[in-house]
Amino acid sequence: MKAYSGFAEVYDLFMDNVPYQAWSAYLIRILKYCGITEGILLDLGCGTGKMTRLLAEAGYDMIGMDSSEEMLGIAMEQEDEASGILYLNQDMREFELYGTVKAVVSVCDSMNYLADEEELLDVLKLVNNYLDPGGVFIFDLNTLYKYREILGERTICENRAEGSFIWENHYDAKTQINEYDMTFFIREEDGRYRRYQETHYQRGYKAEAVRELIEASGLQFVACFGENSYKAPKEDAERIYFIARECTKKKEAL
Repeated sequence: MKAYSGFAEVYDLFMDNVPYQAWSAYLIRILKYCGITEGILLDLGCGTGKMTRLLAEAGYDMIGMDSSEEMLGIAMEQEDEASGILYLNQDMREFELYGTVKAVVSVCDSMNYLADEEELLDVLKLVNNYLDPGGVFIFDLNTLYKYREILGERTICENRAEGSFIWENHYDAKTQINEYDMTFFIREEDGRYRRYQETHYQRGYKAEAVRELIEASGLQFVACFGENSYKAPKEDAERIYFIARECTKKKEAL
């Protein structure tokens, strides 16, 4: 699951087309719909912390967690001390917290890095363990449709003044795993180019299978939405948001 190490420093450069502001507004609206308007939130797979910081600006007390030391280093460099964000270098498959949180979020297809249903179930169980009574888990997943029809066997290239990249995709329908072979060429101050290369693997999941795993973990399935929608995803949805709620712990009496 190790990823985003060699070229973590150029990740934000080539992800500048991601609408984080709109994305965070959508996420915050779902959180408020679920009754989560303040308190401690965990951003699972936070990367360079862009979403973490936006949620902190919205008034949440944020914990950002990622397995990549390099990505977290960039997140901490960009942090405003007033935000009070706590960053933890941990693997989501075996993370530990000192206490429970009101909500856990995981976006930008971080959960697709879980290689099989057993790993996904393990993460769901861990999240359930660290949620407050009635707390919620909101996460997204790239769909099988996206891997099969949009990314699979497609090569994406981009050339900019700062550098260029080549992104080759290979999708295996049998394993439902998409292989990303990514090569970046970044222009240095002396005019020469530095090469970064990594291979990533993401797994696609059927929505119904995810729902079953949510319920098997002890969480309550609440809903799943198509991207930027509050309706059930269509067959050609490229990303699905899942909402699950903790439902077995008892709130302390006042």
